[in-house]
Amino acid sequence: MPVQVKSVYEAFSISDGYRVLVDRFWPGRIKKEDARINEWLKEVAPSQTLGKWFRHQPEKWDSFYARYLDELFDSAPLAHLMDLMEKHNTLTLLYSAKDEQHNHAIVIRDFLQLTP
Repeated sequence: MPVQVKSVYEAFSISDGYRVLVDRFWPGRIKKEDARINEWLKEVAPSQTLGKWFRHQPEKWDSFYARYLDELFDSAPLAHLMDLMEKHNTLTLLYSAKDEQHNHAIVIRDFLQLTP
């Protein structure tokens, strides 16, 4: 089952399938009714401590990735995402970070795709 990663600011597409916002806070500049999300799973976002430490600095990416994986491993919200994967043909993880290559949605996607 495909798991996609997409900015919440990108246009909705029917190919997105089930859309899940994985940010702790609602993204600025977008109204809830315009976001076209199916679910907001803020509990799966990185802890505030980890997020503040990382601050989307690419030089910290490898360390952030490893630390966030540790947080995800025992996460109840992650189990919910795995259930959603089974129920929907396509799952799109939505994030609001400006950096398309260094954000927590990528870590979640990788974890979901590598979990049997």
